[in-house]
Amino acid sequence: MNETYDEVKSTEMGESLVEWTKEEKENSAAKYGCSILVEKATLDQVKDSSWPNDARLIRYTVDGVQHVDLTRCSKISKLFDMYYDKYGKGSIQSIDFGYGTVNPKLWGYKAPNEKKKRK
Repeated sequence: MNETYDEVKSTEMGESLVEWTKEEKENSAAKYGCSILVEKATLDQVKDSSWPNDARLIRYTVDGVQHVDLTRCSKISKLFDMYYDKYGKGSIQSIDFGYGTVNPKLWGYKAPNEKKKRK
């Protein structure tokens, strides 16, 4: 809904909005203990209450364009370090609480299949 001009322009030109490669995400999970749930998201995507309540919104700028990611991390300092190492000095604007309401232990939980009862 509230896409910036640069997001619309880049998708029209066929550029990918994804900057974190799969390898970087795996390494960041091991190195920093953080996982990126949604990268370069719109506010409509992150305002959903179905996200875990320990998720954080991080706002950062790259080449003058502001982006928002939804991430999970045990410590905010590790989240800061991850984005600082990736984008450099002055890129991180703010780190806020997300809008999720789901208990982190239950987020992504799938009920086990019922076993057939013996007669």
